[in-house]
Amino acid sequence: MKEIQKYAAGKLLYIPSGEGKRAWGETSGFRHQLQQRNRMIRNKYAHGLTVSELADEYFLSLDSIKKIIYSKNHDKALTYSPTLESAVHYASAGMIEEWVQCYLLLTREAAPTANDLLKKDSLYFGVVKFPLRLIQREDCDIGDSFAGESDIETSPPTPLLIQYDEGKFYCIAQLELLALLKQRKINAYPTIIVLRGNAEYKRFMKYYGHVFIYVDKA
Repeated sequence: MKEIQKYAAGKLLYIPSGEGKRAWGETSGFRHQLQQRNRMIRNKYAHGLTVSELADEYFLSLDSIKKIIYSKNHDKALTYSPTLESAVHYASAGMIEEWVQCYLLLTREAAPTANDLLKKDSLYFGVVKFPLRLIQREDCDIGDSFAGESDIETSPPTPLLIQYDEGKFYCIAQLELLALLKQRKINAYPTIIVLRGNAEYKRFMKYYGHVFIYVDKA
């Protein structure tokens, strides 16, 4: 202020905003984190959690949760559903991790081993058309009959979640769906690939990064 007074004391000045001005929270990333949290709150509410349960989980007041749920400013095009179409929409918006979280937390009662897909150091690649022959065969040996086959046949398609670990691909959360696909002799299927940390990501990109074809619509 003192430097400005040397040259323009008592004068009216116009100071342009400049091209580098950013909205609140964009520089630190906090704004993006809040958007992710609020989207997850709305998804959980849509799938049965109450306002009171959400307030306890996120340490917010009931009024704060209600404002988040009933806000008209959120992107309704990204409303979660356990379908390929929803996954593709999330992936197109650069939010494939959020779709995986919603699927495992809200829809899929996954085995404890599937918690590996939600760890903080996980990275996600997809949705891509994935050759099922690359999955380790021991993951598919669960017999000719399995629970939930009729539900799989009648429900909209859901992407496979495949984990890439030490150069190999594993199915650890959707064995029933994988068995059905194998039984029908389907060669390739829409898949989201989960990679554990930067080292696995670099290895994956070296050998497979430009091999798979992205699925851009359901």
